[in-house]
Amino acid sequence: MNADKIKHSIDSIVSLSIEEWLQLSAFIEVITLKKNSFFLTEGQICKSIAFVNNGLLIYFKSLRSGDDITTDFAFEGDWVTDNYSRLNQTPSFMNIKAIEDSELLIINNSDLSALFINLPKLERIGRVLMEQAFMKITQHSIDLQSFSAKERYIRMLQNYPEVFQKVPLYHIANYLGIAPKSLSRIRNEIFNKS
Repeated sequence: MNADKIKHSIDSIVSLSIEEWLQLSAFIEVITLKKNSFFLTEGQICKSIAFVNNGLLIYFKSLRSGDDITTDFAFEGDWVTDNYSRLNQTPSFMNIKAIEDSELLIINNSDLSALFINLPKLERIGRVLMEQAFMKITQHSIDLQSFSAKERYIRMLQNYPEVFQKVPLYHIANYLGIAPKSLSRIRNEIFNKS
């Protein structure tokens, strides 16, 4: 397991000694998800948290109509989980799927709870990750209500340029709260001006 990226992510929040890192890494499981494989499916209880060592995942809700609502993306270096399902031990309302081959470093809930007890420093990581998730959700909600479709597209282009090379446009349009045709029109406006 190449743990450089997860170690860097953790070190950016809290400094672990070599012994603490070894204790934590003993609970990390490596899994590989092939493109279109699921980390979590709707109705399943989320029992772990994962670090995206490489790859890209998408969060989405499937509607009865057959349409999907894209709610988030997880890029290399991001953490993946359904906090609501994981913390409440209730069935998830969403799916989390790899949209390219991905390697995840997983810690299951029971191990995470034990690590929080044995390594109290790790509770800070849990708190910071929850704060980051909350801020991301809040910002996306504000963006959907405060900015035009074109402004949301430009903000996404500035903040996540890699998404446009890796994610199908219908997922991007869905995430931005617009129809795929509207996204095409916005893209044409922007790129024809350049």
